[in-house]
Amino acid sequence: MAKEVTQRSENYSQWYNDLVVKADLAEQSPVRGCMVIKPYGYAIWEKMQRALDDMFKETGAVNAYFPLFIPKSFFSREAEHVAGFAKECAVVTHHRLMNDPGGKGVVVDPEARLEEELIVRPTSETIIWSTYKNWIKSWRDLPIMCNQWANVVRWEMRTRLFLRTAEFLWQEGHTAHATAQEAIEEAQRMVQVYARFAREYMALPVIVGHKSPNERFAGALDTLTIEGMMQDGKALQAGTSHFLGQNFAKSFDVQYTDKEGQMQYVWATSWGVSTRLMGALVMAHGDDNGLVLPPKLAPIQVVMVPIFKSDEERARILDKMDEQKKALEAEGHSVKIDDRDNLRPGFKFAEWELKGVPVRLAMGPRDLDSGTVEVHRRDTLEKRTVALDGLDKSIASLLDDIQSNIYKKAFDFRAANVEKCDDWAEFQEKIGTGKFLLCHWDGTPETEQAIKDATKATIRCIPVDSFVCEEEGRDIFSGKPSSRRVVFAISY
Repeated sequence: MAKEVTQRSENYSQWYNDLVVKADLAEQSPVRGCMVIKPYGYAIWEKMQRALDDMFKETGAVNAYFPLFIPKSFFSREAEHVAGFAKECAVVTHHRLMNDPGGKGVVVDPEARLEEELIVRPTSETIIWSTYKNWIKSWRDLPIMCNQWANVVRWEMRTRLFLRTAEFLWQEGHTAHATAQEAIEEAQRMVQVYARFAREYMALPVIVGHKSPNERFAGALDTLTIEGMMQDGKALQAGTSHFLGQNFAKSFDVQYTDKEGQMQYVWATSWGVSTRLMGALVMAHGDDNGLVLPPKLAPIQVVMVPIFKSDEERARILDKMDEQKKALEAEGHSVKIDDRDNLRPGFKFAEWELKGVPVRLAMGPRDLDSGTVEVHRRDTLEKRTVALDGLDKSIASLLDDIQSNIYKKAFDFRAANVEKCDDWAEFQEKIGTGKFLLCHWDGTPETEQAIKDATKATIRCIPVDSFVCEEEGRDIFSGKPSSRRVVFAISY
C-alpha cells in the first residue's frame, strides 16, 4: 500500500498529492479547481470543527448563517476590500436556462439577466455588515460576536487539494465592538485560540505574529496570523485574525448611540481558518508510509486486526476484540475492528498505516491464549506486546504519548530549521533550502516587495510569541536601520 505513495525525498509535491488521494482524504471533482472531500477526510474536518466550535463558544461567539450570494454593489463600498478580491470573484449574471433553439443543448436564457449581478461569496464582510446595520442601534446591542461555518469561492487559477481550491470550507467570525480596544483585544484573543488549537490538537508548532502591510487581509488595519513550517521547510499560513477598524462600519453606515447619547461607528474584527488545515496536517506529520494523525484528530484512534486460520479462531478472537473495543470506547476512544475476511493481515496493516491510525492492535490465537496483544504505534512504527488486562488504561496513556511525540518531532524539526541571517548573499543561498530566516527589515513595503521579487520569499509574520527578536540592526536587503527581526520564508 505505501509503495503507491511517492517518497518525500524523491518529489515532495507528488508525495503530498499521492497521500491526499491514496489515504482517501479527497479527490478532484468534475468542476475544475474544486474537490470532493471523501468520508475519511471529512471525518477529520468534523473533529476539527467540533474542537474549534467549542473553543469559539468559550469566548462568547455564537453561530449564524449568511447568504452565499452578495450584491455586486456591496463590494464597491470598501475600495481596498474589492481590490483584494476582484480577480478571484465568481459572478452570477443570469437566473435561468433554456433549451437551445438550434438543438445544441441547454443555454443561458438571455431574457433572464439579473438586474444586479451577484458575487459568489469569497468572504462575508460586506453581506454581514449590511446585516449588522439592522441589528445595531445602541451600545446595549454590542458586542456582536457571530461565527459561520460555510463554503466560499475564490477563483484560483492554480489549485492543489486542500491547500488552494476554487471552493473550500471554512469558518469566519465577524464581531462588532463599541471601542477600538475591545476589537483589538478580540483579534488578539482569536489568533491565540487558533494557536492553541494548532498546538494542542494538530500537534503543529506555530509562530504567532502580525502580517506586514503587504500581506494583510484586504480592508484590515492589522492582520494576525499563525504560521506553520511544513516538512519541506515552506511556510503555511494556517489561520488569520483581522482588526478591521471602522472601515466596514463606515462603508455600511453601522452606527450606535453611546451612553452619552452620541452616534458612534462600531469597530470590527473578522477571523477564519479553512480546510487548508487538512493540508497542514498531511505535510507537517506524514511520512513515506502515509499519514501520521495526532490522536485528537484521528477519526479512528485504535484499529484492531484479527489474525486467524480457521472460523473457530476468528470467532474467538473477534469476541475478545469486541470486549476490548467496548472497554476502550468507554474511555472515550474511537475504535474499529477490521474483520474483513477477504484481505490478508499484511494488506490491512499497510492500509491503516497509510491512513495514519495512531494505534494498531493485532491478535492471533497465541496472543489470545496468553492474554496479550501486539500494539503498534503509528508515529514511531514501534511494536510491543501488552497484557490485555488493563489495556484500556495503557492505550489511553499511549495515545497521550503519541500526541506529545508528534508535536515534539515537528517542534524539533522547526527548531533545527530556523536561524538568523544578516547577509544578503547568504539569504539568497539559504531561503530556498527549507529554512525560516530571522532577518532585519526596514519596515517599508518597497523593500519587502524587492525581496519577494528577487527570491519569492515573503515576510511570514512579525513574531509576537515565538522567535521574538527586538534588537538593533540593518535591513537584510536595503541596509537601512531596523529595530527587530521578522520571519522570512517561501510559502504555500
